[in-house]
Amino acid sequence: MCGIAGILTKNQYQEQLEPTIQRMQIALRHRGPDDAGIFIAPERQAALAHTRLSILDLSSAGHQPMSTPDGRYWITFNGEIYNFQQLRRDLINQGEKFNSQTDTEVILKLYQRLGTVCVQYLRGMFAFAIWDDVEKTCFLARDPLGIKPLYYWQSGSTFIFASELRAILASRLPAVNLSMQGLYGYLVTGSVPEPHTLIEGVHCLNAGHHLHWQAGSFTQKQYWQVDFTPQQITLEQARKQVRNALIDSIKHHFVSDVPVGVFLSGGIDSSAVVALARQTQTGVLKTYSIAFEESAWNEGEISSKIAHTFETEHTEHIITSALGKSLFSQFIETIDQPSIDGFNTFCVSQVAHNDSTKVVLSGLGGDELFGGYKAFQQIPKMLRWGQQFHKFSPISNSLGKALAHWGKSPKQKRLGDFLQQKPTTAAAYRSFRGIFSQTEAGKITQHYLKQLPTPVSGWQQDIINNTAISQNPPSVEDEVSLLELSQYMRNQLLRDSDVMSMAWGLELRVPFVDRVLLETIASIPSAMRLAPSKQLLIEAIPELPSYLLNRPKRGFSFPFQQWIDQEWSDYFPVHELNKNIDLNLWYRRWSLVILDYWLQQVTN
Repeated sequence: MCGIAGILTKNQYQEQLEPTIQRMQIALRHRGPDDAGIFIAPERQAALAHTRLSILDLSSAGHQPMSTPDGRYWITFNGEIYNFQQLRRDLINQGEKFNSQTDTEVILKLYQRLGTVCVQYLRGMFAFAIWDDVEKTCFLARDPLGIKPLYYWQSGSTFIFASELRAILASRLPAVNLSMQGLYGYLVTGSVPEPHTLIEGVHCLNAGHHLHWQAGSFTQKQYWQVDFTPQQITLEQARKQVRNALIDSIKHHFVSDVPVGVFLSGGIDSSAVVALARQTQTGVLKTYSIAFEESAWNEGEISSKIAHTFETEHTEHIITSALGKSLFSQFIETIDQPSIDGFNTFCVSQVAHNDSTKVVLSGLGGDELFGGYKAFQQIPKMLRWGQQFHKFSPISNSLGKALAHWGKSPKQKRLGDFLQQKPTTAAAYRSFRGIFSQTEAGKITQHYLKQLPTPVSGWQQDIINNTAISQNPPSVEDEVSLLELSQYMRNQLLRDSDVMSMAWGLELRVPFVDRVLLETIASIPSAMRLAPSKQLLIEAIPELPSYLLNRPKRGFSFPFQQWIDQEWSDYFPVHELNKNIDLNLWYRRWSLVILDYWLQQVTN
């Protein structure tokens, strides 16, 4: 895992390449404390930067930016390619020679031979850029499921990119103006929806896309998307298919030249990772968890029990309200873009870092693939009665407007939004997963931008369309799965996991979020794959103990409501918007306070 940055230009800023790329590199130093490098193209049309966290081939042969022997192609790469050893063997059989044992060199050789189609062969998480010093072009790509971020900004003939938004801003090239679309999307969903960011003009390359830059202009193309077309299969075949695919993914995600640990939250997904790791790995397996003094939130006992069952070397760290508060200022400095999540990953990543671990696996993604969220049951219900209401659209619209403006709870206000729209799965999802209603988000956007947005104007509709489903999954449950994968997981869970783990020089891997795994199980009909309580996943892993399975499902979270109302209250003062908008729920107050702290950082 690393940090990457670059500047591409035809005739602008060429005299400023060195200081600009150096500032961008410094902003990414935390992502790669082991090594750093910069490449400036001879004709000064490109500058690439890299900061390295050494995971594969710890020697100097892994230094980046890396080039082909003839100096034509140069790469800066962030991520891990889990099938690189097989690809390397195939390339050697075709006559290629290698100077390192890195996956970076494999990507470079593949691109040299195959061009842009190389991304179809890569299994892993990645964001990379390859400069062609002969054609004066650059190829940038992001992994299919969006595990690794890649931000960019274009003005005139100049294009800059980086692993984090903070590095784009460190270039001092973009003006620091809030993006209306990004801000509104953040307020509605709790995270900034790609391709937007909170900075106007700065975008995120969509997952499963690549980008080609030449002579000051660029084009984007999608190269991958999930296909949920069902195939006939028995339940027993489905169980075997899931188990084999998971074991295969776990094996690949343990590819490393340094020890690999596991985040163990005490839930089914992280326990499944530990259980299958014990099927594929020998020797010491380290696991990490955090616990709380508050018994209603504490998962420490079950995590320790799972660790004992599977004989792991377990480290548990108790986060008290006071300790959490002492870490909060450091957490704020770590934020790349605000969200209503991330503090949990920040804390458990510190635990692994303090134990000198550099790579960990997480159970993130299991709920999205196997129907673990309440959304899989509630959204189809919302859709059914929404369709019934829509038959009487004047009544539905009037009731929706009344709820949106006069609803007593945030949930009622978001339900009002849903009743005023065409009853689609995406509309129900926005209502179910939302933070602020569309009316509230419009008022807050007006507060921060001092502009008067009109109801469902072009920029609001852009966000709404961005949440819609461009594909046509075979069932409502498949639609929910696709939305969870492409919205909540990608924009919030994966992005926060990347930033917060890298803040501690830690590489976080997600074996459930694997292209090959998803392609293997996506054809299992939703009635099986998304059966309530993740039944298919549980049946595929009989090693999971009954004491875990018989517990009621509890999503892992912090006692934030209690902490914010009491000991953390000085970090969360009464917001000036509280007069007109209900901010009693912790995640609503958190979203605005974190936004304010972030704005102070980027504007100072």
